[in-house]
Amino acid sequence: MTTNCSKLDVDARSTVTTRMSAADWLSLAAAPTFAVMALLTACVGGAPDMLCSQGTSPFGGMVPMYLLMTAFHSGPWLRLIARRRSG
Repeated sequence: MTTNCSKLDVDARSTVTTRMSAADWLSLAAAPTFAVMALLTACVGGAPDMLCSQGTSPFGGMVPMYLLMTAFHSGPWLRLIARRRSG
C-alpha cells in the first residue's frame, strides 16, 4: 500500500512541475525585480532615506536592502535550477 502512495506522490510531483501557477510565476519575478531595483538605485542614486541616516551603518540605505531582498527571494530560482539539473 505504501508503494502505491509513493508512486502517486511521484506522479503528482511530475504533474506539478510541468504546470506553473500564477503564484509560481510571481515568486520567480520577485528576485530579479529586487535586483533591478538595487541596480537602478545604485546607478541613479536614489533619494536619501528619510528614516535612517546614511552614515551610521554600512548596511544603511536602499541598495543593501534590495540586495538582501534579492537573496531572500532567490529560493524559487534555486529550486527551479535544482529541479532542472536533477532531470
